[in-house]
Amino acid sequence: MDLSAITKHSALHAKPRGLLLQYGTAGFRMKAEHLDHIMFRMGLLAVLRSKQTKSTIGVMVTASHNPEEDNGVKLVDPLGEMLAPSWEEHATYLANAEEEDMQRVLIDISEKEAVDLQQDAFVVIGRDTRPSSEKFSQSVIDGVTVLGGQVHDYGLLTTPQLHYMVCCRNTSGQYGMATIEGYYQKLSRAFVELTKQASCSGDEYRSLKVDCANGIGALKLKEMEHYFSQGLSVQLFNDGTKGKLNHLCGADFVKSHQKPPQGMEIKFNERCCSFDGDADRIVYYYCDADGHFHLIDGDKIATLISSFLKELLLEIGENLNVGVVQTAYANGSSTRYLEEVMKVPVYCTKTGVKHLHHKAQEFDIGVYFEANGHGTALFSKAVEDKINQLARELEDKKGKAAKILRNIIDLFNQVADRKVISATDAERQAVTPPGLQEAINDLVKKYRLSRAFVRPSGTEDVIRVYAEADSQENADSLAHEVSLAVFDLAGGIGERPQPGF
Repeated sequence: MDLSAITKHSALHAKPRGLLLQYGTAGFRMKAEHLDHIMFRMGLLAVLRSKQTKSTIGVMVTASHNPEEDNGVKLVDPLGEMLAPSWEEHATYLANAEEEDMQRVLIDISEKEAVDLQQDAFVVIGRDTRPSSEKFSQSVIDGVTVLGGQVHDYGLLTTPQLHYMVCCRNTSGQYGMATIEGYYQKLSRAFVELTKQASCSGDEYRSLKVDCANGIGALKLKEMEHYFSQGLSVQLFNDGTKGKLNHLCGADFVKSHQKPPQGMEIKFNERCCSFDGDADRIVYYYCDADGHFHLIDGDKIATLISSFLKELLLEIGENLNVGVVQTAYANGSSTRYLEEVMKVPVYCTKTGVKHLHHKAQEFDIGVYFEANGHGTALFSKAVEDKINQLARELEDKKGKAAKILRNIIDLFNQVADRKVISATDAERQAVTPPGLQEAINDLVKKYRLSRAFVRPSGTEDVIRVYAEADSQENADSLAHEVSLAVFDLAGGIGERPQPGF
């Protein structure tokens, strides 16, 4: 770590003395004129996080649904999830350090997290369409490069697209291709196949009016439109050609004001939706025959999704653990309907997507949406493998339901598995969780002519352990010790592995 070079470059992105900011669920977010130093420092932090996890880390420059004059930045962890809470504290610590304390703070973080500063680092960057975002992306790049990290700037992306890129890069392409074309192909293929199975009232050719909040969603939806042109006709409104980002439009405006965005007239039976500025929120709405506006917000989306999923699971005869996670701000009627009518358990967490996401990971299928339209459904690896198997093997009514579920899994942006191990080097080097590969390396040193590696099973919710040594006894012993390391570091459940497992 070249501390003198960091100090020199930091002076070009100087922090206003006394300015204090807090990294939260949305990262850092405020008026753009106060954020240049934050961008540079988050580039530095992304490199340290990448070195510590031995994974690609994402940096998204956006302020989501905030006014155009604002901006912000958030980091994306290896599997496309939000930054780990302990590193949120590091982000705040680094952001608030005065210039003369920068070197000490970087060393403190590195030592506390046992960062190997000789480890390679790779960071990917995306940005929204705000006037300040391109300049801020360069500030992030400055931070990455001065600390010796490699960087790939994707340029204009939605926030979900950057999360997708990070996950793809850290799963050796198993989740998908880490390109914009790969994103479009994966989601459009699943959407087209899913809608082939869906009934549609009225005309067979589906149409949708989309309010893009004058943001990045318009650019990316235009690019994506031809991928599903045979199944959907899209009309874009507030596409950024005129009007300000998130002004009198977008998901937050529609949710708060309970009315259509500026510039969009709605007729009876027309389907409409709104993104926010970085296209990671969506709400739907329509007008009835009497002209009354009806909003399908996150609470209703979660209810519809979980109800549909439960019906499909009943169809294929699978009794899985399905749960819906809400906050105290959720509509009470949706909670009662889920619990009393659909018999789906509902759990309440503190406000903030990171809290909802963490709770949703406890289920075979976890569904969470905030009322503002920010959410998803998470499927455990075991469920994904089971559904894929049924979809391949069954051709009857159950098989049809399984195929629908398989396409739904592909449409959602993340497959959740708290025990996941990602690997590189032909699956011989564990990338995550942090510390596992180092533990394996230490164990291998104890035995002659030995090697060992681990990988997640492609068909079961288990981890495969491979071990070699100069004798069968030593190979068995090494395999047992590696399995204990996996159990301890990768979230093992049940009894600890026994010798001769």
